[in-house]
Amino acid sequence: MNVIQKSALLVLFIASTSIFAADKTLSTGTINVISSTPLPSIGLSLDIIPSNIQVINRGDLKNQAGVTIADFAANNLQGVTINETQGNPFQPDVSFRGYSASPLDGNPQGISVYLDGIRINEPFGDTVRWDLIPSFAIQGMQLVPGSNPLFGLNTLGGAIAIQTKSGRTNPGGAIEISGGSWGRKNASAEYGGVSKDDSVDYYLGVNYLDEDGWRKFSPTTVKQTFGKLGWQNESTKIDLTYLNANNDMIGNGVVPQEMMTSFGREVIYTRPDQTRNFLNQFTLNLSHWINNDVMLSANTYYRRSNRNTINGDVNGDFDDDPLNACQGAAGNDNRLCKSVMNRTKTRQNSYGIQAQLAFNQDLFGKKNQFIVGTGYDRSVVRFSQIQEFGQSFDATRAPSELIGFVDQAVNLKGKTETWHMLATDTLSMSDLVHINAAARYNHTKVKNTDFLAGTQFHYADNGANHNHGDAGGNHTFNRINPSVGLTLTPNQNITMFGSYSESSRAPSTIELGCADQANPCLLPNAMASDPPLKQVVAKTYEAGLRGKLTENIRWSASTYQAINHNDIQFIFSGQTSHGYFDNVGRTKRQGVDLGLGGNLEKLTWNANYSYIDATYDSNLSLVSESNIAKDINNKISVAKGNRLPGIPEHQFKVRMQYQVMPDLALGANLIAYSSAYMVGNENNISQGSIGSGKTPGYAIVNLDTQYNFGRTGWKAFAKAINVFDKYYSTAGRLGENHFDAAGRFDDDASRSTMVSPGAPRAGWIGLRYEFGGAEKKD
Repeated sequence: MNVIQKSALLVLFIASTSIFAADKTLSTGTINVISSTPLPSIGLSLDIIPSNIQVINRGDLKNQAGVTIADFAANNLQGVTINETQGNPFQPDVSFRGYSASPLDGNPQGISVYLDGIRINEPFGDTVRWDLIPSFAIQGMQLVPGSNPLFGLNTLGGAIAIQTKSGRTNPGGAIEISGGSWGRKNASAEYGGVSKDDSVDYYLGVNYLDEDGWRKFSPTTVKQTFGKLGWQNESTKIDLTYLNANNDMIGNGVVPQEMMTSFGREVIYTRPDQTRNFLNQFTLNLSHWINNDVMLSANTYYRRSNRNTINGDVNGDFDDDPLNACQGAAGNDNRLCKSVMNRTKTRQNSYGIQAQLAFNQDLFGKKNQFIVGTGYDRSVVRFSQIQEFGQSFDATRAPSELIGFVDQAVNLKGKTETWHMLATDTLSMSDLVHINAAARYNHTKVKNTDFLAGTQFHYADNGANHNHGDAGGNHTFNRINPSVGLTLTPNQNITMFGSYSESSRAPSTIELGCADQANPCLLPNAMASDPPLKQVVAKTYEAGLRGKLTENIRWSASTYQAINHNDIQFIFSGQTSHGYFDNVGRTKRQGVDLGLGGNLEKLTWNANYSYIDATYDSNLSLVSESNIAKDINNKISVAKGNRLPGIPEHQFKVRMQYQVMPDLALGANLIAYSSAYMVGNENNISQGSIGSGKTPGYAIVNLDTQYNFGRTGWKAFAKAINVFDKYYSTAGRLGENHFDAAGRFDDDASRSTMVSPGAPRAGWIGLRYEFGGAEKKD
């Protein structure tokens, strides 16, 4: 009997012995209805939705301030983990049930993210730039599990839907300042309101953060602006929103374990690793009641997202030859250069429109809600990358003695168009039985144009001339993704559900442009030829229930199995950061989520446990140059059942908040994760002299407090993370270390475990002043 069968029996046993009702939110508040699509609609009661949706409201977020919404998710939500691969708090790699929403090109993405109904996964690689989401302006959030086809492409493991503030939900103003560890200085201001005739509402907020970072040479500056202007009457509501971000971040990535042991966890491997993100986004949302039972919802958007990166690294092609030197003269070999400075530019323009009709009308005398919709999205991406080689590294491990030669490695243009149609119906056969069915058709075209195809480049293979490969090509992907679900509500005290769903992800511009094993790319850069890739299809089964043990104690239990068909992964070719994208067959994620929470007089508490069994479901061969079991071609054999790297098998979270007095609250979070295999150890074996090939498990404690100065509008708050100063790592990769014990470049690389160290103990304090009605809001 496998874990899914055992979990299903557990769920059925609890269902047969329980007669309780479900509470829907992390906090003590209740949210009764939720839209079943990204667009706002009439909504459905959560009691009849066949899914364990986790709902967060503004009060929850205010109690646990974080620099991104990902902070809150990692501390509180079932199945969510964070890998600090970039070493920057604004660039987390977020995982839910083993599916990723990451800012890193090359990570296999599997979660779609929506902001006010607009999908904000970047078109170039389906990545998510968490620094562009203004956490100060978030009103609420839902984490929707499973391969829900209604949330569109890339919803392989789940979707995150975020709603922003308005002048109606947040009247009045607020000014906030905070500071503390790592030289962090943060200031924000916001103001909202409604016109005298109640027809117009407005909201404007700004946020500025600057810090030195806790690792060496890792400063960050974040500037965000968000505004919303709304109009409504008895039947129509229109909202126009504007989002601007201008962020400069440095996160210096993984570091060899032995360097961290010698120099401390703040040490870096090479530098710089700078990312500059710029965003302008306009969104127009419309909701209109055609009559008492029919609602029209629509939106349109324009999004311009630019990204510049500078990355100093070891030259992956370095091959020392004492008879030659890296001098930059014509005919010399760039493989003799020890360092390289990579610079990239990404320009992304996206726009789209979507609309739907929701019919809340009885069918054959039964309660029924039917939604039908369509939409179109288009993006144009321009990506370029240049390399400049250097003779060595300086004392800070930045490339030095650059030879003055600049090689343009990539000049690529990608166009992506997607048409979709969707329909969903929820029929309540009785007060006990509710049936849901949905389907979405996606038609996606991807066209890549390589402006360097056929041109010659130098400084490789002993100075010989070579032709660039062609990363261009035209690709079309079509699929109908269905879902079906059943919900049972025998009374107001229990909800049971089961569902089956499918979703897909079309290969992105970067994946199609870097899919040739014979011509590996420098992640996320030098594109080569463009073999076709198959789209990823996820098929998910889920069952669960939720309820109350008492009037003040809530619980939930769910079990799931999700299988990715034709999964796409970035396969390292053996060179530093080089590799290619390929379909690797099937991967499987299955597990259990358990939750318990409630209120005991002045104490509010929640506890969550998640078991995630994430494995390869096909046999395959991968290149892993630093794996102890590699063959003469640097390949390892990965067997069906081997665990996917970077995904802890167990996680446990506890949140407690105690109201010491009416104006003073104290909060604490415990977050614990088991060990996880490193990237490069997909065959799951011990790596001999460099260790087990795993990042060890860890547990950390975070604290927070809020104090209201009576009814003056003044509030003080404080937060401390990793209060016991635990040394831990959130992710790792088998690799090569080119620096000796003194931090000097070594021509002979040694096998190493490269890890992402977790942040040390740190704390911040702040003041907030609310006025004009804001001080009366939760």
